[in-house]
Amino acid sequence: MDVLVRLVVALGMLAVLPMGLALVDEPGAARLRRIWWLPATLGAVSPWLPRGPAATALAACYAAATLALALLAPRRLLRTRSLAPREIAVLTALATPAVAGLALTAERHGTALFGFSLRMLSLTVPHFHFAGFAAALVAGLACRAGDTPAARCAALGVPAGTLLVLAGYFTGEWVEFAGAAVLTCGMWLVGLVTLRGARTADRTTRALLTVSAATLVATMLLALSWALGEASGLPHPTLTWMAATHGVGNALGFTLCALLAARRLQHSVHPTTRTEERS
Repeated sequence: MDVLVRLVVALGMLAVLPMGLALVDEPGAARLRRIWWLPATLGAVSPWLPRGPAATALAACYAAATLALALLAPRRLLRTRSLAPREIAVLTALATPAVAGLALTAERHGTALFGFSLRMLSLTVPHFHFAGFAAALVAGLACRAGDTPAARCAALGVPAGTLLVLAGYFTGEWVEFAGAAVLTCGMWLVGLVTLRGARTADRTTRALLTVSAATLVATMLLALSWALGEASGLPHPTLTWMAATHGVGNALGFTLCALLAARRLQHSVHPTTRTEERS
């Protein structure tokens, strides 16, 4: 992994996951969040070590935590008995970090899992933290805030696109391009829905939501051009360029801004939340 990817991965593990878990109305997620710092720290250190037993062991600790998170998805489904679009998005958010944990462990071990190169595995780790977890969660939150047709399409489009991209890893570049197209549409709908919701928010929250939505326009166009180039052979950005633009833009411009805005909105609706968390 290069330095930029390692930093983005650390951001996903140490900041994005716990911020997101605080927004999920799931008791198991709240309990897991209290101890998340430990496996997340071990996982964040792993990419900075040489490949081998030590790096693999740290990555495996993080993978175990993501598996525990993924097991909350079937528990939630049994509890809610709902496959409403917003629930599908939240279930996707709970499950997809396990893909990142598995990819990280294999990459740190030096194993080309399922035939994927170590480079591709290293990029799978941030992808399933941000496109898998964060984007699906934000889509679910947007749908919960306003259950409109656009919000429901966003809550379905992001998980569907993420799973299609994953399927494309195994079946071919054109399936991956189809996944990127569906994911792009879903993400743009997320941006549209959040912009509509920003009208009634305070100035800071509006600014965060605007930056989040605007970022998606550029970053998802990059993702679409890369997937099309991979499938068709047309010129397209390199993986290094994608990590520096699409990856960093989605991590900072979209994910952090969207989660910070969601946190502010949560506190404005439930002003006692912070006091209860401290008690």
